[in-house]
Amino acid sequence: MGLDTAVLYIVATPIGNLADMVPRAVEVLQSADLVAAEDTRHSQRLFSHFSIDTPLVAYHDHSDDQRTTKILQRLEQGQTVALISDAGTPLISDPGYRLVREARERGFKVVPIPGPCAFVAALSAAGLPSDRFTFEGFLPAKSLAREKALQALAAETRTMVFYEAPHRVLDTLEAMRQVFGDAREAVIARELTKAFETIHLLPLAELVQWVAADSNQQRGEIALLVRGAAESKSSELDAEAERVMKLLLGELPPRRAAAVAAEITGVNKKLLYNWSLGQK
Repeated sequence: MGLDTAVLYIVATPIGNLADMVPRAVEVLQSADLVAAEDTRHSQRLFSHFSIDTPLVAYHDHSDDQRTTKILQRLEQGQTVALISDAGTPLISDPGYRLVREARERGFKVVPIPGPCAFVAALSAAGLPSDRFTFEGFLPAKSLAREKALQALAAETRTMVFYEAPHRVLDTLEAMRQVFGDAREAVIARELTKAFETIHLLPLAELVQWVAADSNQQRGEIALLVRGAAESKSSELDAEAERVMKLLLGELPPRRAAAVAAEITGVNKKLLYNWSLGQK
């Protein structure tokens, strides 16, 4: 395959099953002058499997401007560079934005080579609405920042897609339960395309229990998908939600009452809180 000169190729690679590698991606990686990889050691397995001997250079989140400049210099010399991440499509919660931006600003052609993407695979098989969705990537690691980020999404009506580290997945699911309510549907999509692939849909309260009871579900590469909030056409509550809120407001401050009522009724906490403000 003859590649155009001075082109930056953004190449998607398998998220687990090497059979998902598209032929065009193999050809580009074999023919490029240089491959910039998130982790060169990790990429060696892929290169060995497809008999790719193109030189590798590391390019990751901690790469400095000097590394970006050196890669751009290769393009200026008329060479072809391919960018890959450890798995999936580069730039989707992976390094590459700075390099792509600089390359385009300098007038170089940037060509995507489509292929696997973990969140798209998860969304396609989750059983949640997929006509409108928002990809949120990784939530903050610290609990307070994570809760704040989820609170900002409490009224989001689109399906929400997140990535999460295995050692934080249970804490994140519990935080989601507290913010979105027990009844909100969610999916854990784990180890996609691999031997222990899991795609499991439950209300958040049940999903928390299910993951807590099986340590295997707290391992590997994980995507979490949450159904969006029901669209509210008015600020009115149904009779049951209003009854619960009135009882709770007799004992609790509005914000806490809204949080408890959201867990009981599944109604959006922000809607409940705003309703309580109108009762004063």
